[in-house]
Amino acid sequence: MHYLPTRIIYGPNAVKRSAPYLKTLGTKALLVTGKSSALKCGALDDILNVLSDNGITWSIYNKVEENPVLETVMAGAEAFSKEGCDFLIGIGGGSPIDAAKAIALVSANRLDINNIYNLSLFQKTYPLVAIPTTSGTGTEVTQYSVLTDAVHQKKAGFGHDLAFPVLALCDPRYTLSLPVSVTLNTAIDALSHLLEGIYSNKRMPLIYPLIFQGIRLILQNLRVVLDNPADLPGRDALMQAALYGGITISHTSTTLQHSIGYPLTSVYNIPHGLANGIVMQPMMELYYPAVKDELEELFRFLNISKAEFYAWLESFAMTAGIKLPAEFIEANIPEVLASRNMANNPFEVSPEQIRSIYEVI
Repeated sequence: MHYLPTRIIYGPNAVKRSAPYLKTLGTKALLVTGKSSALKCGALDDILNVLSDNGITWSIYNKVEENPVLETVMAGAEAFSKEGCDFLIGIGGGSPIDAAKAIALVSANRLDINNIYNLSLFQKTYPLVAIPTTSGTGTEVTQYSVLTDAVHQKKAGFGHDLAFPVLALCDPRYTLSLPVSVTLNTAIDALSHLLEGIYSNKRMPLIYPLIFQGIRLILQNLRVVLDNPADLPGRDALMQAALYGGITISHTSTTLQHSIGYPLTSVYNIPHGLANGIVMQPMMELYYPAVKDELEELFRFLNISKAEFYAWLESFAMTAGIKLPAEFIEANIPEVLASRNMANNPFEVSPEQIRSIYEVI
């Protein structure tokens, strides 16, 4: 089943071109951002100009940290109510936009902190506009929000159709100011999403053209952009790939590839994309027998071999910089197995298989 309710405005001046749609969403927006990236990249000024020109007022909630915690969502919902807002605009990478999705749902359904993951209570939401400033999560076109429970050191997501943004405003110019490390990690996250669209037992041949093209765009442009961060055509290609990755997982969800990385982020603060990257090769080896035909079709499309793909991946020298202690591995295998993503694997994954991947990190 194919479903994508988000209107996408892509390319130069996407924010300015969104004015006719913004005017239909409400009269006062809560802008959900990180501490500085939305301002630095120019997206914040652009949206404020459009809001001002169209008589829409706003309040800014700029307290979203990387890997947003549940308390941040609750504080955002309080700000939304206190300021009398009636729609939201999330600006940033996955963290601000995911937080904005949760803030909208908490606000509309009057949820407390213990019910953020209780999907049965999601009855309505407030409109959300997503303005990505990284090329990674694709959250601007997905129904997913990934949050961190700091008390229990647990990172977990939820998915619900009400969490889809109504508008995605994608302008590659906003990624020009990204540091090299963020550019790499977010692109690898997008690559993971695209590959998981092949691995997932919900895989859909209907979206294979997006998956294959998205992967090709990353393979052809990531090194170019890392060597020359001001390369706008390369930035454009990576943002397209991230968008394709978001569309992909909105249909197929993610798999063990993501689940195994969540504890690395919540315990060791390893960036999400890097956590995906350091397990990408062993993950492909694990899944290969189950999706051999699909992966071979991909490699023919890319005109490379699996070995050449691994060599390309290894050229970025991604590492966690740690050897995981046995206690960490044993403590987190149950969390990985309990993740919702595990239902999407192409076969049932055993604790031993998870352990063996952790041991090679």
